Amino acid sequence: MANSFRTLSKTLTRSFSTKSSHHNHHQKTHKYLDPNSFLGSWKTPNDPKEAEKKLALLRRDYAKQVKNVRKEYIHEMELLRLEKLRKEEARKEAIRVANEERKRLKAEAAKVRAQERMVAEEEFRQTLLKERAEKLENWRMKRTLHENKKKEAKDLVRRRSSIWIEEQELESKIFSAIVF
Repeated sequence: MANSFRTLSKTLTRSFSTKSSHHNHHQKTHKYLDPNSFLGSWKTPNDPKEAEKKLALLRRDYAKQVKNVRKEYIHEMELLRLEKLRKEEARKEAIRVANEERKRLKAEAAKVRAQERMVAEEEFRQTLLKERAEKLENWRMKRTLHENKKKEAKDLVRRRSSIWIEEQELESKIFSAIVF
């Protein structure tokens, strides 16, 4: 009972296996040759020399058939190798095309980033120029205000100095100027 359970579990494990082996696949896809005419064709002759001749003929025919089978096998292997080589070349070509496409996209993205950077730099330059112009204008305005104040102060001093002062007031003005 234990033995049958073990066999059953092995069978179930094999049937549920997700990975089929190469051997099983080969057995399912293998094409068998037609039955050979040599099998069961030997009839024992009475003369040993005749038996040797027949055996030599059988061996020669068998050698020819083996040679042909080997040629077919070599031809099939060569076709498989060429097919594999063609697939490998196609895969390499696909990888090359994908790499070129990736490089092209990367270069385009770099161009777009460079253009965006140039636009941002130009905007920054324009902003700086605008701020400098505003500062210069502000500085000029303050300078003209300062010059105007200086002119007004000079005019005021000139006007005051041109005013005639009475002698009685002169002493008081001198004392007030000295004290302050």
